[in-house]
Amino acid sequence: MALPLIFVVLFVGLLIGGVGIGGVLLVPALKFLGEIPLHTAIPACMVGYIATGLIGSMVFGRQGSINWQMAIKVCLGALPGAFIGAWALQSVSASVLEAAIAVLLVFSGINALKGTPQISTAGAMVSNQFLVISGLVTGIGSALTGTGGPLLLIPILLFRRVHLLTAIGLAQVIQIPISFTATLGNLVSGSVDFRLGLLLGFLLALGSFAGAKLVHALPLAAVKKSVAAMMVLVGVAMLLRILLGFETSE
Repeated sequence: MALPLIFVVLFVGLLIGGVGIGGVLLVPALKFLGEIPLHTAIPACMVGYIATGLIGSMVFGRQGSINWQMAIKVCLGALPGAFIGAWALQSVSASVLEAAIAVLLVFSGINALKGTPQISTAGAMVSNQFLVISGLVTGIGSALTGTGGPLLLIPILLFRRVHLLTAIGLAQVIQIPISFTATLGNLVSGSVDFRLGLLLGFLLALGSFAGAKLVHALPLAAVKKSVAAMMVLVGVAMLLRILLGFETSE
């Protein structure tokens, strides 16, 4: 792996551990900087996301930033969601899905930028049904698009004004069932490069650990604005990629 790509992977891990969103940048980086085919890159990324999920969950858990009751609900939805997404992958247009995700990111990011940071945990503000459905939607979308769970879950939770650190903490946890389930599915098809996946996992874990530590040391308002700005930028970039005709599956 070339040195520039190593730094990019570390940076992506930093983003995933710190603000949750960042995995969407990994597959394009592997393709354009590492010249790795997407059908190899995406399954390897899913292996790597297992590491970021475990590291992020450990750090956020120790900081008391994970509501485990909420985490169980979203993971219960994510498990069948990942299976459904994998089953439907061949019959749903990736461009339509990517456009929907991009609009969600932009809309939710702008909404978060306009709002004020919440200081209390907001677990009581959302129902169990909402959490399970959020996990289900996140699992389906992640399996269909090859993105990490945080990309979908964080905008959904912020839209319902769940506390920022709670949302990021739940996004760390949901990576585990989604990436593990996706890896099992990819393993059945024989399309997992474990050598690449383990290398990605190691680098992503280093970055994720640093990011998860850093986010707890920064002012909440600044972190929220950073997350919101990242959501808007990633959403706009995804829309531009669609409009310019770039494909994610080849």
